[in-house]
Amino acid sequence: MTTELATDNCSFEWLDVTDPTKEELQGIAQQYGLHPASVSDCLQPGHLPKYEQFTGYTFIILRVYMTTAHDEADTVQALTGKIAIFVSERFIITIHRKPWEPIHTIQQTYVHTNRCTSPFHVLNVLVRTGLHTFDEPAVAIDEQLDLYEKKVFLTVRKEPLLKGLYFMKQKLEVMRRLLLHTYDIVDKMDREETANAYTRDVRDLYIKQKSLYDSMYENATHLLNLYFNISAQRTNETMRVLTIFSVFFMPLTFIAGIYGMNFRYMPELEWRHGYPVVLGAMAVVVIVIFFWFRRKRWM
Repeated sequence: MTTELATDNCSFEWLDVTDPTKEELQGIAQQYGLHPASVSDCLQPGHLPKYEQFTGYTFIILRVYMTTAHDEADTVQALTGKIAIFVSERFIITIHRKPWEPIHTIQQTYVHTNRCTSPFHVLNVLVRTGLHTFDEPAVAIDEQLDLYEKKVFLTVRKEPLLKGLYFMKQKLEVMRRLLLHTYDIVDKMDREETANAYTRDVRDLYIKQKSLYDSMYENATHLLNLYFNISAQRTNETMRVLTIFSVFFMPLTFIAGIYGMNFRYMPELEWRHGYPVVLGAMAVVVIVIFFWFRRKRWM
């Protein structure tokens, strides 16, 4: 579906294309003189953000966070939507597979009221809005990190906790990678000859988002490592207790094994007080081992 979003008072065209066919894209490419390579990139659903300069226009791929993403989504396509943008002095073309409501909000707020006077101003607002889509998931992930941190320290090891940490780390890794690739777009828009207050605002927003997601990724990685360390510590504690018990019972088992042998001639079997003597010897062995462990601070 193709929609003309620019008003009659605009000095440029804004063509918004939703879920186009290959033939529709080829028709638009011929009409506006678009390079086949950039049109081919539009058809790749998993393409990462990019910025390319062609003769007569600039081609940008922007990825935005989709609110419909599943909680366990951890891939570029599952978490984000792709917005392909062609922009020149006389037109801006936005192409996307799924409807993206902010485009119509931008049209009503900026274009319809003549607040955007050029295609590059519209581009600036689109990129800024795209970056802002990462605000809400950042807040949600930050709250989840706090929750998982409490669970790691205050609860016993549970598989759902490990699963949740894994998907969170993967999600953060995808978003960090997308923001890293988005840097080229922001940097080219805010270069010295075209920089203004709007592009500087987008750069500041990008730096804020990148720093936030880098910090959360490091926290998630640290929390995951901490989870494994605590799990290993609990396992070691269990093994230490079992080892202590085995050390106590090892000499007792040895003594009981000797007197449990079925030899006919064992002089101790004729002793009147043999049984209490052996029990006493066992008690002495246990006491000696106990104080030895306490001296070594193993207990």
